[in-house]
Amino acid sequence: MSTILVHEPGAFVNFRRFAFAEPHAHAYRWVDVKRFRIPSEDVSDRDLLAALIAHEQFRDDYAGGGVEPEGTRHGEYWLRCVTPEAYEPVGRERASRLLDAWAEQYGPVPRPLAEVLRCEVHDALATADSVHHLNGLGEDEYHDWASVHGEFHELVLVDRAAGLLTLLVAADD
Repeated sequence: MSTILVHEPGAFVNFRRFAFAEPHAHAYRWVDVKRFRIPSEDVSDRDLLAALIAHEQFRDDYAGGGVEPEGTRHGEYWLRCVTPEAYEPVGRERASRLLDAWAEQYGPVPRPLAEVLRCEVHDALATADSVHHLNGLGEDEYHDWASVHGEFHELVLVDRAAGLLTLLVAADD
């Protein structure tokens, strides 16, 4: 089913590249934005989530190893545990508050970083028809070195008008 999604260029926003008022306030945080073209025919969000999970680009441990075609980890979790049912539908405002709280946990983000986050994250949230938060997994599904991430937040945005699915992962290590 992953063939219904076509991977397109995304973005990687590394907080270390921005000057914070406090040294090390960047706290090794980053946002990875992966974009996928979705088909024009009517495909349910559940089927889009299943296609995303099956896609090679989803096999990313987000710990420096990058995408591993035969990988068994996704972020903090064993890949086999991530299913469409693990995603909770959330509103755009709630998703935006979640990301803002995470980004600002050590104080305000520098203006240039705020602009990049607006362009890469918040603009995509503003046009999404639906937003899904990976929220249905817990410590039992953690893989053997999941603790490398201090925090791990994952959102999937579906923008049918633009024909895009966006995978947002915000984390720190």
